[in-house]
Amino acid sequence: MPLVYSFDHKHRRPPMEMKDLLGGKGANLAEMTSVLGLPVPPGFTITTDACRAHMQGGWPEGLTDEVAKQVRRLEKAMGKRLGDAADPLLVSVRSGAKFSMPGMMDTVLNLGLNDSSVKGLADQTSDDRFAYDSYRRFISMYGRIVLGLEGDLFEEPFERAKQQSGVSSDADLAAGALQELCEEYKRIVERETRRPFPQEPGDQLRGAIEAVFRSWNGARAVAYRVRERIPHDLGTAVNVQAMVFGNRDDRSGTGVGFTRDPATGTQGEYGDFLINAQGEDVVAGIRNTLPLSALKERFPDIFKELMGIFGRLEAHYRDMCDTEFTIEQGKLWMLQTRVGKRTGRAALKMAVDMTKQRGWKISQEEAVSRVAADHLDQVLHPQFAEPPRQLLGKGLAASPGAAVGQVVFTADAAEEAANRGERVILVRNETSPEDVHGMIAAQGILTTRGGLVSHAAVVARGWGKPAVVGAESVRISGRSFTVGGSTVHEGEYISIDGSTGHIALGEVPLKDASPPDEFHVVLKWADKIRKGRLAVRANADNGPDAAKAREFGAEGIGLCRTEHMFLAEDRLPIVRRMILASSADEEKSALEELREAQKQDFVSILEAMDGLPVTVRLLDPPLHEFLPSIEELEIKEATTGLSGEEKELLAAAREWEEFNPMLGTRGVRLGVIKPGLYGMQVRALLEAAAERVAAGGKPKVEVMIPLTVTREELGLARSWVVQAIDEETQGLRKKPEVLIGTMVETPRAAVRADELAAEADFFSFGTNDLTQMTFGFSRDDVEGRMMSTYLELGLLKRNPFETIDQSGVGELVKEAVGRGRSTNPTIKLGVCGEHGGDPESIDFFYTAGLDYVSCSPFRVPIARLAAAQAVINHG
Repeated sequence: MPLVYSFDHKHRRPPMEMKDLLGGKGANLAEMTSVLGLPVPPGFTITTDACRAHMQGGWPEGLTDEVAKQVRRLEKAMGKRLGDAADPLLVSVRSGAKFSMPGMMDTVLNLGLNDSSVKGLADQTSDDRFAYDSYRRFISMYGRIVLGLEGDLFEEPFERAKQQSGVSSDADLAAGALQELCEEYKRIVERETRRPFPQEPGDQLRGAIEAVFRSWNGARAVAYRVRERIPHDLGTAVNVQAMVFGNRDDRSGTGVGFTRDPATGTQGEYGDFLINAQGEDVVAGIRNTLPLSALKERFPDIFKELMGIFGRLEAHYRDMCDTEFTIEQGKLWMLQTRVGKRTGRAALKMAVDMTKQRGWKISQEEAVSRVAADHLDQVLHPQFAEPPRQLLGKGLAASPGAAVGQVVFTADAAEEAANRGERVILVRNETSPEDVHGMIAAQGILTTRGGLVSHAAVVARGWGKPAVVGAESVRISGRSFTVGGSTVHEGEYISIDGSTGHIALGEVPLKDASPPDEFHVVLKWADKIRKGRLAVRANADNGPDAAKAREFGAEGIGLCRTEHMFLAEDRLPIVRRMILASSADEEKSALEELREAQKQDFVSILEAMDGLPVTVRLLDPPLHEFLPSIEELEIKEATTGLSGEEKELLAAAREWEEFNPMLGTRGVRLGVIKPGLYGMQVRALLEAAAERVAAGGKPKVEVMIPLTVTREELGLARSWVVQAIDEETQGLRKKPEVLIGTMVETPRAAVRADELAAEADFFSFGTNDLTQMTFGFSRDDVEGRMMSTYLELGLLKRNPFETIDQSGVGELVKEAVGRGRSTNPTIKLGVCGEHGGDPESIDFFYTAGLDYVSCSPFRVPIARLAAAQAVINHG
């Protein structure tokens, strides 16, 4: 199979479907060239197969010959030769992975220039300035990306040259100054690498290709893939393309355009462009850009042609497209297209609008599929609750939502502060891919330069992180910035609003956002798609949370943790009296107080979820969690002394202390030792249900017994529950509906599910503990340094506590489903761990045959969407 394909190669299927092989960029370049016939500079794509081979064993056999063949073909198409002294062909070398990773990998432009070809370029264009500007860009870019030199080595002499020439704009630097810069840049390369700058175009090309291959495993690319859950073994394609120049003259330019506004979803031209510039100038934020609408005034014919192409691209891809284009001396060239990233508000609006699009339209199922979990998260982002008291300034509204934090000026400082639990706003002149780790850590991002498609804007929008860019009035100096008459120092609080561009001093109170109408439309469609296939419940422990969950569309409570009720300030003393009880009467008295308190909690939950199932888990954690810290009490004992009650608490804490409490006396084991505890909880629940029936309610109660591992254990616990139900419902004409089940949270329970199912009406998979026990990981201890290292090294493809481990934990779930239904075909199956709100995990749970998923109330909309997408994906 070839390792290299030209853009105009006639594939057996549409290139846009071949992103695994050609990468996203290569697939779309081939689609624009061979299918749509758009004006695309010719070139070729080196496949992801070649990258994977390079990662495993170096430069692949045969790749040199294939690249040389394609270069000759490209030279013939362009009528020029790479590195020719009279009329040189120049090429760009760009990455292009299957999934878009903006700015995370490397690009080299103007490849093919050397000391001879730069003169030929100057003669052919009759423009020395253009030729030497292109050469100095190439030397610095090649030096940074291929040779690994620091960018400051080239930036400092460039700024000095502008200062000496008395100019502020790159475009005003004269040819002579640029020629001198080229010589200085070459001296820097030779000094730093002890080798002269490479002059042979073939060597330059191989170096650039290998640099792009290497950048796949660069720190910023790895960090981005971990954040975006992109597999590390995909590799990137490399696209080699004939250069066209937006920096030829004032009839030239370059830009980035969207077929709809990626922030709002509104139809119409949107983007940035620059006159007399190359593409890197637009996205790097080095120069402040012009809006795409200004192109209509400057180049009306080209604007009309571009709008026509935008329409064709949308109709072809049936989605909003993101494009890059260059104008070279009055001719339009399309350099790239892809389905564009968008904010949550825009995604929802486009999804709904495109079901009513003239000329072409998408189905409701397609609309639901196009909205991601992050999109729903974004429309629930906080906003300013009140007008800021002191506005510092305004920039471009690049990514919606409001954020508050302490000012930091470096990515490292942002990461360090976030690790200390501090909220920060990252303030930079402009961001670069090297800042990704700080951008991840920050609450929001503020830049002084750049446009709406700058690195900061694109990355922030993709992550749903508030950002304000291009705030020209902000001046950074060391560890402070000034704006207007105010100076803000590192560590001081500011607030930013990525929806308006406002920058405010201090901590502005925030409020939840109001989702747009399309939010409810899309979720209504999602509910229709998943109806009867996969239900969505919520994890809630009190009435207000249950009411909020129902408001978000929850179809019941999948997990009510009764221990959370015990930890309330007015309940904890009663729990401690029960633990300290020295006689059966004292314990019974304490349990009665707890019963009445729990009853009121259950009434409020059942009322909020009237007519829907409510699964109540009986007490799960070990009793020491309700007692003071032994260490704190011992310190107090050694210093100020203990009261009589505190001495009793210390003795009880020592008595109940365990070396490994998560595997100790908890769950059903606690019920075995203190059977009155579970009986009390069930009576409280049934009394609450009876009260709701008397009030005309329709309670549906499910009692869940935690941590059972044998049939005998579950059978004993079930007998307590049945006895309490019989006692509490005796004489009732209309009895509440009650199911009894267990949580499957150990490997043994999973592989003995057929035995447990004989005593259970339902199973609920506790995937948090099941993951801990399957991997032997303590979630509290591995989430930091160890997990990040494992993910970066590819030792784990996913954090198993965020996304279900399908090859381990998932296999246990599948086995338990099969075994459980073999014994009890009508058994209800759900999941109530953190995975119940993760879209990828929900997709798995649907295929595994579960009846419902349960998650936190605020994740319910995401779970509804993901459940519908699972049905769409698998039928």
